[in-house]
This record gives sequence, structure tokens and C-alpha cells, in this order.
Amino acid sequence: MRIPNWVPDAVFYQIFPDRFYNGDPSNDPPDTEPWGGIPTRENLFGGDLEGVIQKLDYIADLGANAIYLTPIFRAGSNHKYDTFDYFAIDPAFGDDTVFDRLIHEAHARGIRIVLDGVFNHCGVGFPPFQDLLRKGASSRYKDWFMPYDFPLRMKPYPNYATCGGVAYMPKLNTRNPDVEAFIHRVALYWLERGIDGWRLDMAYEIHPGFWRRFRKAVKERFPDAYLVAEEWRDPSPLLQGEAFDGATHYQLRELLLDFFVRKALSADSFARALEVLRGRLPPGAEWGMLTPLGSHDTPRLLTVCGGDPKVALLMFSFLFTYPGAPLIYYGDENGMEGGDDPDCRRPMIWEEAAWNQEIREGVRRLVRLRHKIEALRRGVFKMGYAEDRIFSFYRLGRGESVFVVLNDTPVARAATIPVLYEDGTILKDSLTGELYRVSRGCLRFDPLPPRRSLVLVAESEAAIR
Repeated sequence: MRIPNWVPDAVFYQIFPDRFYNGDPSNDPPDTEPWGGIPTRENLFGGDLEGVIQKLDYIADLGANAIYLTPIFRAGSNHKYDTFDYFAIDPAFGDDTVFDRLIHEAHARGIRIVLDGVFNHCGVGFPPFQDLLRKGASSRYKDWFMPYDFPLRMKPYPNYATCGGVAYMPKLNTRNPDVEAFIHRVALYWLERGIDGWRLDMAYEIHPGFWRRFRKAVKERFPDAYLVAEEWRDPSPLLQGEAFDGATHYQLRELLLDFFVRKALSADSFARALEVLRGRLPPGAEWGMLTPLGSHDTPRLLTVCGGDPKVALLMFSFLFTYPGAPLIYYGDENGMEGGDDPDCRRPMIWEEAAWNQEIREGVRRLVRLRHKIEALRRGVFKMGYAEDRIFSFYRLGRGESVFVVLNDTPVARAATIPVLYEDGTILKDSLTGELYRVSRGCLRFDPLPPRRSLVLVAESEAAIR
């Protein structure tokens, strides 16, 4: 499968626009609440695209070179997954002029923009659905949706197909050629406006033929556009080279939580499970996977780590040294906390005194390493030693190799780790500068600090046995 060449080098930063930064209070809706309040499923805090523009230097300083924006089109909710107008920026977020400035300013900094495409369903304010509500069976848009009978009603239960039973999000009939043509027009329009790809919401709910034709329509004109599917289960059916360049790798996130957080797996059983997970992906698919540790649909990373920054940094260390495109959910780089939706969608904390500097500096260091060392982005993955709470792996590139050691032991310990390097090879920890020599086929640590990650690079072109 051909994945856009820029994707393996990308570090994504996910933004939920209403909660990132209020750059233009003049477009705030009347019921906008003061920044920093408690998020609900309905309230608004005034974040907008101007706010994203004003914080592009912050994002660039972090090392992210791609932004994934959750929906920005005109809609009725704070999350905007209930689209009213697929060709208009939501007025609470700005307008076409602001959007064009965002694209220009982001690209000027080498940052790509990927939008959220919500094509499985729309919002009740979508004009074709409004027409159906008014005219019923005589509406020209009757076949754009899946009504059960007429007249349509939303309460107590909708009598039409919806997204997850939510009445304000009617499901689109994507088997209708007119609907398909409309969605193609939407996708191409925003690509023409300068975006670099689409994250496709609930892609698993839409039949494969739709996505094959969608890919063809997009790639014929924009071959470098990144098409990434939302998927929470096995992504392999979506990754056969006919539809998507990648998928959200939530299965990998769950496996990491099982090892680092839930302690449900030892390192060797984690390694076996990871091999199974990797084996399910078609050849080459791992390079296009979007790998999150958190998102707008999950509790925040530090929260699931029980507030322990060292556990969070172990997971970040895996993320930034593993194949795929790592994704940082806004604020996780500073140790923001939050439970399930909507608590995970708190307004971004901009007061530096409230940031967890241990996590922030650790993330910035790891991102810099990923950009510096090509093997971390494009090198072959090879499993290493895995026993008890120590897991390791190699990234093997052109003339360079990296050995990653993740020690999840909660106390300092002595450890002897067999390696594939020849005796006498000197390895330097890129995180601390410490040097280690291979002796008798092993690296010896006495002690190996608790909950510590090492990113070991050979001082010279070392032979792998």
C-alpha cells in the first residue's frame, strides 16, 4: 500500500477547537463560559481557529508538525460532530478568511492540517434533513437518509436511522450515489483549500465500496492526502490498500495500558500480544497508523496513569520510538488530567506554573529525538528482551540502530539484558548521555532506575548479530 511519504515523519497534535484557545472573543456565542470551567456535553468556552493560529509557535516548539482538528464546520453542538453545513466554518470558530490564514501560517511553519470528516451522519440542521422533516415522503432527499416511517419524529425515540441512537445526528444513506457524490465534493473542496488529509469519523460504519471510491476520487487529484480511519477494534479490514492510509491505533493503546497501567500483562506476555497485534496488520500498514495515548474520546493519559508522571513518560517513550505517526492530545504534553468525556475535554491550561514540567520536558526531548534519528521514524522494528517488567526492542535503519529499554519496575533493580550487538559496542542513552558497553552479549545495569526508559544509540555503526 502507498502511504503519503510525509506521514511516517509526522508528529500529530490533536486539537478540540472550542477548548484550545480563545483567540477572538468577538465570535464567542452569547452563552460562552469563562475559560477554565468544568466541561459539560453542552457548554462552550470560546476556543476558535484564531486561537490555533496564535498558538502555532507553541505547537511548533513542542515539535509537532501536523495538526488534527476535530470538526470545524457549522454545527449545533460544542463538539461539531453534528454538521449543518459542510462548506462553512462554524461562526464560533471563525470564517473562511481565518481558515485560509490558518492554512497559510501552519504551512509556513512546516505544519500540516488534517480535518475531521463526519460522513456517516450529519446534524438535524443539515438542509436536506430539514427538507425531509418538512416534506416527509415527498422530499427529494428522502433517500439521503433512512426513515422508518412518516412523519419523522425525534421524541421519545427517533423513527429514522441515527448515529448511536442520538436523535440530533441522523445517519446518512451512504449507499445513495447522490450522497456519495456530495461527500466527494466536500472532501475535494477542502483539499483544494489547502488541507493535507482527512481523519474519517466512524469509518467502520460505512460499507467498504464507498471508501474505495472515496480514495480513488481523492488520490487522483491529491495523492499525498492522508486518509486515516477512526477504528477502535481490529483495523486490518480497512488497511488492504484500497481505502485508507492508516487507522487510529486504539488497540495498541489498550495493550499499552494493559502492561504499563493495569499490570495485567508481564513483559513477555505483552511482547507476544504485541507480535499478534502487529501480525494482523497488512505489510507496510504500520507506517500509516495514527497512534494515540489519549483523545477527546478517552480519559486523559496522566489520569489513567493514576497521576504518576513516570508511568506516563514510559508510555510516551514507547509512543515516540514505535512505528507509525504518534499523536499528542492537546494538554497531555503538560500533564492535564480528566476522566471520561466530557471531562477529558477541559479547556487547555495555559498557565505554565500549572504544567507538569517533568512530563513536558520529557515529551519535548522524545519528540526531538524522533525527528533527529531517522531509525525511530522509518527503521525496522525488531523485538528485544522482554521479561517481568522490562520490555525492549530495536529500531534498525540505514547505518544506524536504536535499542529501546522500558523498565516498568517500581523500584531500582539490577538487570542483565541480552542484546544483539557485538561485544565491545558502546551504546549512548540519548535521554541522559550515559554510556553502556556490551559485554558477553549483554548490557548490565546495577542498578536500573525505577520506571525508566533508555533510548540507546550505537556510538559507531555497530554490527547486529
